Amino acid sequence: MKKFLIPALLIASVAFMASCCSNSNTTQAPDALVSHIDSTVKPGDDFFMFANGKWFKEHPIPASEQYNGIFQIIQDTVSAQVRDICESSAAMANAEKGSNRQKIGDFFYSGMDSVSLNKNGITPLKADFQRIDNIKNEKDLFKELAYIQTVAGSPMFGFYVGQDDKNSSKNAVFVSQGGLSLPDRDYYFATDDRAKMIRGKFVAYLDSMYTIMGYDKAEATKAADNTMKLETALAKSSRKREDTRDPLKNYNKMSFAQLNQDTPNIDWPVFTEDMGLAKVDSVIVGQPEFLTALNGYLKSFPMSVWKDYLKFHLLNGLASSLDDHTYMTAFNFYSKTLRGIQEPRPRWKRVVGRTNRALGDLVGQVYVKDYLPAGTKEKLLEIGHAIKKVYAERIKNLDWMTEGTKKKALHKLDVMIMKVGYPDKWKDLSSLHVDRSSYVKNVMNASKWYTHYMISKYGKPVDRTEWGMEPQTYNAYYNPSNNEIVVPGCNIMVPGYERKMADDAILYAIIGGSTFGHEMTHGFDDQGSKYDAQGNLNNWWTPEDSVKFYAKTRMIVKQFDGYVAVDSLHINGSMTQGENIADLGGIMMGYQAFQQTKQYKDNEKIAGLTPDQRFFLGYAMAWMLNMRPEAIANQVRSDVHSPAKFRVNGPLSDMTAFYKTFDVKKGDAMWRPDSLRVKIW
Repeated sequence: MKKFLIPALLIASVAFMASCCSNSNTTQAPDALVSHIDSTVKPGDDFFMFANGKWFKEHPIPASEQYNGIFQIIQDTVSAQVRDICESSAAMANAEKGSNRQKIGDFFYSGMDSVSLNKNGITPLKADFQRIDNIKNEKDLFKELAYIQTVAGSPMFGFYVGQDDKNSSKNAVFVSQGGLSLPDRDYYFATDDRAKMIRGKFVAYLDSMYTIMGYDKAEATKAADNTMKLETALAKSSRKREDTRDPLKNYNKMSFAQLNQDTPNIDWPVFTEDMGLAKVDSVIVGQPEFLTALNGYLKSFPMSVWKDYLKFHLLNGLASSLDDHTYMTAFNFYSKTLRGIQEPRPRWKRVVGRTNRALGDLVGQVYVKDYLPAGTKEKLLEIGHAIKKVYAERIKNLDWMTEGTKKKALHKLDVMIMKVGYPDKWKDLSSLHVDRSSYVKNVMNASKWYTHYMISKYGKPVDRTEWGMEPQTYNAYYNPSNNEIVVPGCNIMVPGYERKMADDAILYAIIGGSTFGHEMTHGFDDQGSKYDAQGNLNNWWTPEDSVKFYAKTRMIVKQFDGYVAVDSLHINGSMTQGENIADLGGIMMGYQAFQQTKQYKDNEKIAGLTPDQRFFLGYAMAWMLNMRPEAIANQVRSDVHSPAKFRVNGPLSDMTAFYKTFDVKKGDAMWRPDSLRVKIW
């Protein structure tokens, strides 16, 4: 955290604070935006820390977390509400068997029963390990692979059923590179000290997990070394994450017969049949060269190595649902080493989280009824429509896009679906069996249910009413194949405004800018722009417009390439460009939509802050996230999102209105010459 203690800068910041707070009513609770400001930081040097620094000082990162901030505040609130749902369900003595409450209560109870978990250890998986040990040929190998992909993870490669990118009304089978246990391929090759340390500890972790499975010291060491060699080979054959972002280059459709012919060592008929797919006519392969390499590895690595690899992936995928020793072994590597978290979350938080993920639609029905504020859908739609209207105006006024392409862009925007609050139709989990006998079996049963639910879509029309998130999920997404935005209900929550609705400056910054505006812009980022209004991969741009668009996206790549996130690690501007484009578009749309509100037009001051000041401080609050250095390093290597600080300072450095509001001048760290300020949408 860099502070600016030069007297002139300090005086300027204090003067700003005085102007902010001079009209505030001291008898009221302090305004959240004002109370977060760190006056020792000049807003034009580091607006993220200026807006949030005081909150960070007063709220250190808990030992059980990788970060602290707005996501944690809201997640803790939601977790407490879901905990009430879980505990009240578990306490129901006569809950009807098969009912939502019975399943929620029994799932939660089995996870909280630490006595049984520690007594049983990894015994619930013994039969699975034995089957893997009994593998004799490729057919047996791929039967077990299908089982593990159904209950525990994705060893060897990625496999799923989803919308065909070039025919969004149909579901298709997808196969992609995968099978790695570290967050990204680059962890296996990076030469910096942090990466080398992580690789060393990963091998030690592998050794520990094989020891838990009953291997003696020599066997565990050998299995760990071989698994690392195998995963390194898989990583070497994988495309870099930034190279997986182009949906056209990662769309390679072929017949099932051709797939079998190209990779004869992979027993696709056995695998697909055991996954529940009786007849597959075609497959969309993301990275054909990966499957070619994998086909060779199936012969160059002996069967004993593949058995060890599968056993590790089974245990690794289920470690958090087993006894404390196994859980802590996984925690010490994935949480402590990779993310800097010092201690586990309380058991109730872990089990609430797992119950919520496994039974999300069941929990969601209770959550909507008991906890979602009245009027949530209406307010979300109000803001969403306001952003949509502004987006249309901005497209019409673009000086770099031709009229024909504008017409198609406006049509895509016009038919873009907005799903907000909660679904009208919930998933039917009646066939999912849950009881109190085994936590890990409940987790595996839930995984089976979701796998079969996904597989059952093959050959059926796409259900465009389906949601991919629950109303109690503090997040949102854009689905290019459906050309839709999904904003769950709990996004209406703003910390510091729990007992009242936040003012429009904050709502239009957080919900308008960083949510609706951000997600809409995904429909027009470097990936989303390749999909048409119906959600199909289809070039609707003129060559002239494409050249101009990609010239602008290269500017944002270069801008973010220049940011150092932690240590000497730079942000990968190519890998993060889609999210950076969405952040920039989102804040632009949110600000213009806010300018149409009564609060802005009346120039209404709140707690001494002008509407403009409140909007930009509200946007910084949207990304108020203080992260551990280890977590930032992990994010830079493996996440398409830039770290929170740069999601604020980056786009604001491109916004003229921000410069005017906070008097940002040449010489300030965030100042960029007008010629380098990125302007896309």
